[in-house]
Amino acid sequence: MTTSTEKKSHRLDFLKEEIQRLKDEHLYQALQPFEGPQDAEISMNGRQILNFSSNNYLGLANHPKLIEAAIQATRELGVGAGAVRTIIGTMGIHEQLEEKLARFKHCEATLVLQSGFTANMAAIPPIMGEGDVIISDALNHASIIDAVRLSRGASKDIFAHSDMNALESVLKKHKTARRKLIVTDGVFSMDGDIAKLPEIVALAEQYNAIVMVDDAHGSGVLGSHGRGTVDHFGLHDQVDIVVGTMSKALGSMGGYVASTQAMREIMVNKARPLLFSTPHPPSVVAACLAAIELLEADDALIQKLWYNTRYFKAGMKSIGLPIDSETPLCPVIVGTSEKAQKLSQRLLEEGIYGRAIVFPTVAADKARVRIIINACHTQAHLDRCIEAFEKIGKELDLLRR
Repeated sequence: MTTSTEKKSHRLDFLKEEIQRLKDEHLYQALQPFEGPQDAEISMNGRQILNFSSNNYLGLANHPKLIEAAIQATRELGVGAGAVRTIIGTMGIHEQLEEKLARFKHCEATLVLQSGFTANMAAIPPIMGEGDVIISDALNHASIIDAVRLSRGASKDIFAHSDMNALESVLKKHKTARRKLIVTDGVFSMDGDIAKLPEIVALAEQYNAIVMVDDAHGSGVLGSHGRGTVDHFGLHDQVDIVVGTMSKALGSMGGYVASTQAMREIMVNKARPLLFSTPHPPSVVAACLAAIELLEADDALIQKLWYNTRYFKAGMKSIGLPIDSETPLCPVIVGTSEKAQKLSQRLLEEGIYGRAIVFPTVAADKARVRIIINACHTQAHLDRCIEAFEKIGKELDLLRR
């Protein structure tokens, strides 16, 4: 007699075929657990490994001040918010964080969400609908793409990556739209390049469009004291909406939308990630507050991050692997997914963790190992990584000299 469990298992057998296909095409990714804190050195499968895949840009994920703030908030306020924010889930500490973020980002108001992904979901669908058009850079993050898809009734159009002529052509095509929203990453997470915000803002002014920037990889990295890409270009009064994250350089967790008070209020009333999901526990909020206070007080960690970035790129160029990037995101593009997976595996054998990035995250012929520089890397760490790339680069015929 066939049990119900066996029937259910049989119905899902098609997934095994899909998994095998991914493995055959070198697109399969397994989770890679590690032991201990998120740091420059981690323990993985009983070995000490140098970590070059972390978004913990400033090393704040295990900073003593963030840890102490989280512990103290837990003692005083408990471990959970207990409800969605529109019912009884808005604690005083949530609004304290939002007020501090607004001052830090030089805007009227902010709204904090569970992640950078949900922040995009909260920002776009509530303001775009029938008769509107959303104009998106071709290499925008998946969370923007999904948020655009959820904007019912709005038209969507794509412009070639950072191509201002293409953007202007799209704006001209939709000149009769009720509202036009240009949305772009501030720092593009796969290539490490920075959006051409001054040019985008100028076109938006010319064609009466709203400008939105997802600054997940710019927050804590670019601008004065890590205020981000908008601050980097001095465009605070000209970019209408900024989405950021506290899960990367700020070391903790969460996303936010920085804009006007009216934008905050419309999201409180219409943004589904806020309306139907419980907010952060007090510990996370307190850690985020501590991170912002550290950035406001001192930019030494940001300076160290950029010193390390310059040092690493110079070293990679010297061995014949120049990095075409403007930020601490350092892609080593090798072409095929098979070669990227092989490079990643060989790096791990040499004690370096650099994750392969393959289709569909990047184009099928643009597979890469993405190295991310952190402030907590020492010069010895950087030298070891460069030496490993030189050794493996010779093996895989990657060096360009």
